[in-house]
Amino acid sequence: MGNRLELPYALLKSKDYAALRLALAEENEVDIAGFMDELPREQAMRVFRLLHKEQAAEVFAELDGDVQEHIISAMGDEEIHEIIAELYVDDLVDMLEELPANMVRKVLKNTKPETRSLVNEFLQYPENSAGSIMTAEFIDLRKSMTVSDSIGKIRRDGAESEQIYTCYVIDDSRILEGVITVRELLLAPDDSRIDDLMEKKLITAKTTEDRELVAQRMMKYDLLALPIVDLEGRLVGIVTVDDVMDVLQEEATEDFERMAAMSPSEHPYLKASVFELAKNRFPWLLILMVSGMITGGILGRYEAAFAAVPLLVSFIPMLTDTGGNAGSQSSTLVIRGMTVGEIESSDLFRVLWKEVRVSALVGAALSLVNFGRLMLTYPDSTAISITVSLALFFTVILAKTVGGLLPILAKSLKIDPAIMAAPLITTVVDAISLVLYFSLAQRLLNL
Repeated sequence: MGNRLELPYALLKSKDYAALRLALAEENEVDIAGFMDELPREQAMRVFRLLHKEQAAEVFAELDGDVQEHIISAMGDEEIHEIIAELYVDDLVDMLEELPANMVRKVLKNTKPETRSLVNEFLQYPENSAGSIMTAEFIDLRKSMTVSDSIGKIRRDGAESEQIYTCYVIDDSRILEGVITVRELLLAPDDSRIDDLMEKKLITAKTTEDRELVAQRMMKYDLLALPIVDLEGRLVGIVTVDDVMDVLQEEATEDFERMAAMSPSEHPYLKASVFELAKNRFPWLLILMVSGMITGGILGRYEAAFAAVPLLVSFIPMLTDTGGNAGSQSSTLVIRGMTVGEIESSDLFRVLWKEVRVSALVGAALSLVNFGRLMLTYPDSTAISITVSLALFFTVILAKTVGGLLPILAKSLKIDPAIMAAPLITTVVDAISLVLYFSLAQRLLNL
């Protein structure tokens, strides 16, 4: 358990459940969920039953899917109803998406009809869309209301809303017309009309938009919540900053895994089975192994060249490693820029021009250093030193250009740019740099 919740862990170990119940009441719900996630399932259920009703719902929303499933399977209908009644709709939807069908039926059976209808609507939105992560608990106002009326509505409905800082102004058809903050309401005269105070320049997202684009928009405009509208402009929900943080974490994890030539895992590393981890890694390693055979084929094609000058072979690792590293630098920066919205597909030629100039400078500097080292090491092999240095110069230019362009081309083809990361780019660059190297050697050394 490390240093996390040491007292509750000690009390659980000693079976002092009365003291444990009191200790848990003082802890943060997220910390309690993390504590329960690490416990054996039966112990986690025992701890959950010790929680106060309101606290139990908040802890439940933070638990891993497999722990939620175990708790639901062990609970009676009345207990499930009490927990579900306290959950926000987006948390309930997130949970249902992870549960098997029989558990989903058990939960929905114990959900209020209006909530069940709303959940079913949310579940129909495309996976990874704005609609799939939004919540329907928010404060809506009418533009004809006064400040006093609005504050009264916030007091009545605020407890059921996920956030109340931003209020949304809609008409009778639920068309979004404006937004206003609680701060603006508190500072305005009581008899002021919402129509005169609301912000009419709206920043919204459609229900079908990719959730990563929604996260980028909220970051760009520093929003705590973003209204989500349907194709007719009707307000159907909001995405809050905590949802966006989860999205960014999940997307970053997926990108890291793809950049390391792995399929994304549905479970954290320590909770994923050995078979799942092996299954996620094997396909890409197989692809890279097969593609790596191209390098062997190229070496076989130029066997006569390095048979004539065996010294050429000793520089192959330096060329391929430098090319791979150079390509990885460019691809990492471009993928990061695309992730945060700094680089678009339309910036292809701007990226190309920048990478050509950067790679020319870096390649020239590396080639000069390399030429000096080779002349000191092999003073009688000037032609070889020139050949290797020129090959290094062009390899760096090639690698950085390929590394910068492949992710953008991948996005244009609706492929995840992270796939075009270090392992794949290194394989491509290795093959092309070897052809370039031995072609130069044949010409400059008359092989």
